[in-house]
Amino acid sequence: MAKKEIERLKQWIEESDNIVFFGGAGVSTESGIPDFRSVDGLYHQKYDYPPETILSHTFYRNKPEEFYRFYRDKLIGFEAEPNQAHKKLAQWEQDGKLKAVITQNIDGLHQAAGSRKVLELHGSTLRNYCEHCGKFFDVEDIRNGEGVPVCDACGGPVKPDVVLYEEGLDQDVLSEAVQFIKNADVLIIGGTSLVVYPAAGLIDYYRGNKLVLVNKTPTARDGVADLVVQGAIGEIFGQL
Repeated sequence: MAKKEIERLKQWIEESDNIVFFGGAGVSTESGIPDFRSVDGLYHQKYDYPPETILSHTFYRNKPEEFYRFYRDKLIGFEAEPNQAHKKLAQWEQDGKLKAVITQNIDGLHQAAGSRKVLELHGSTLRNYCEHCGKFFDVEDIRNGEGVPVCDACGGPVKPDVVLYEEGLDQDVLSEAVQFIKNADVLIIGGTSLVVYPAAGLIDYYRGNKLVLVNKTPTARDGVADLVVQGAIGEIFGQL
């Protein structure tokens, strides 16, 4: 972990009161939440389809039992706590430095750490709604149930408030994210390889000269960054 890069990032943060953070799966994996795209033997043992297929709108409609088996097992089947990265971002917001967290994650860990301005591009597993009457169900209702959850008020199907493959992002959330990025002094992008669009395209709206990429491995956009810090984001943020 390069010390001079961390020192420069620390200096930029100290000097700025208009930081925006944009994060991906790597921010949550350090809290023990698996990245469902990473290959492990579990899928081959237990599932007949790849994760991207299971987490699609078509699959949710056509095979809801299989969808919810995967969803409970891989996306909500565990307790997780915020890590150093989540906590540091919440602290920066409290200190008046950070304007917004924009996240591709659906686990609610930024809010659990105390962040208030969180734009969830892909929704959240913590919110679930009846598709017929709109009744709200929290994550425990889904986690502790079996099979396909149905509304206890009207009998309609209950759907997680997450953006599945084939579904569009919420345009209001996307527009707000674009505005924060456009106006940011420092834009820190962490824990994402910047390959999932349209979210990865948000980087193109940044107009400043302090674009920071923090990731364990090189990303497709390292060449356009003003600062690249390679390593585990929780460890790096713990030093800031």
